Amino acid sequence: MIKIQAEANVPTEHGNFRMIAFSEDQNDWMPHMAIVAENTDFSQPVNVRFHSECITGEVFHSKKCECGQQLDAAMKYMHENGGVIIYLRQEGRNIGIINKLKAYSLQEKGLDTVQANLELGLPADDRNFGIAIEILNQLKIESINLLTNNPEKVKFVQESNINLNSRVPLQIPANEISRGYLQTKKDFFGHFLDDNEN
Repeated sequence: MIKIQAEANVPTEHGNFRMIAFSEDQNDWMPHMAIVAENTDFSQPVNVRFHSECITGEVFHSKKCECGQQLDAAMKYMHENGGVIIYLRQEGRNIGIINKLKAYSLQEKGLDTVQANLELGLPADDRNFGIAIEILNQLKIESINLLTNNPEKVKFVQESNINLNSRVPLQIPANEISRGYLQTKKDFFGHFLDDNEN
């Protein structure tokens, strides 16, 4: 059972947020996080983003994916409208950074992101958004507007005790490198992506 281990106010370039660390063990170096905008109204449906860790995109600004840009856009959106980002430590669709780099190497040989994972004997996507539902329950959030393009995240909410009030698209235009990656997201995973954006 995860629980709050620590929390503090953190000023960022996108605004001020309350950052709350969740884990089973207080010594966990990789806790999940709830990043709460200071103007969030918990009496209304709360804007929520489930965001999985992506060190290559968020820290090193990789052009292979849109993860870093999505996180920035979500933080800006939450600062302006109120809301919570549930930051999940599920690097590389939960295969970890080492396997993610191995998958990248296979992509250099022509495989797409799904084919590369499967070639390594790994799931196409091994993430568990049930953890995000646990965090929402601990924060006593009962109804949300979910910022996502991912139908699997929508499904997790619909099958939980959380009311899905609406889905808010969070689409980042493709660049010359990410176009194929985004197309695979659309074709294989069924992401809600508009062709004119990709």
